[in-house]
Amino acid sequence: MSHLLRKNNIGWFFIIISVVAIGLFYFYPMVQALLLSFQSGMGANLQFVGLENYVRLLNDPTFIAALSNTVIYLLVQVPLMIVLALLFSVLLNDATLKFKGFFRTAIFLPCVTSLVAYSVIFKYLFGVDGLVNYFLVKFGLLSEAINWLADPLWAKVIIIMAITWRWTGYNMIFYLSALQNVDRSIYEAAKIDGASSFQQFFMITVPLLKPIILFTSITSTIGTLQIFDEVMNITNGGPGNATLSISQYIYFLSFKYTPDFGYAATVSYVIVVLIVILSIIQFRVAGDRK
Repeated sequence: MSHLLRKNNIGWFFIIISVVAIGLFYFYPMVQALLLSFQSGMGANLQFVGLENYVRLLNDPTFIAALSNTVIYLLVQVPLMIVLALLFSVLLNDATLKFKGFFRTAIFLPCVTSLVAYSVIFKYLFGVDGLVNYFLVKFGLLSEAINWLADPLWAKVIIIMAITWRWTGYNMIFYLSALQNVDRSIYEAAKIDGASSFQQFFMITVPLLKPIILFTSITSTIGTLQIFDEVMNITNGGPGNATLSISQYIYFLSFKYTPDFGYAATVSYVIVVLIVILSIIQFRVAGDRK
């Protein structure tokens, strides 16, 4: 009996440590940031200003530009990446395909590369004297080099390409793992019934992968709303504020402009609210309310 009680006490000891650590390192900063969003100033000169920071958001053109850019990244990049990851996983799950290991590794490899390193590579690829301009001019597709990163539209496109290139393989692994657990007899029965590959994909594969698609959609949405490294290293938010993201604006408010940690915390909570709203929408669309 005493041995059992001692064993239970040891178990509770480890649970209490975990709960305290989670509370200290996760929930305390969140609560502290929320309180900070109602203050203005820096260091020991913080002053309570009520909802002033939240009202300021509505009249801040830089914040509106950062929010618009982030929403564009989200609406274009996340669906594109999910579709590509799904298609790659189906193709690479084909039992007759040769060199599957090579292709899987090649597509997954970008997500283990350094964020800064691949961002710098993209920056040089699309520079005025970069490889992309070199080949396009050489093969006559362009009469002269384009300054991709100085154009508001093309700069956004390159940011979206960079994120998609890096994270498609990461999401593909989830789909591939799920597909390998699907009973092949389901597809064989569908073939006998005359279902085409197109029908098998939409009537069998997509429904079976629905929980994984929901998971990857939510995690990709969170990641895109927090995008920072690519924008910082490829365009630095330019030209103008054409590629500025919300996370980069928070960084600028905290460390580049005159520091205003209260307003930076307010902008941070915009991301929190967006993540909560979009996650609820995705759960509703997927029909999963649990």
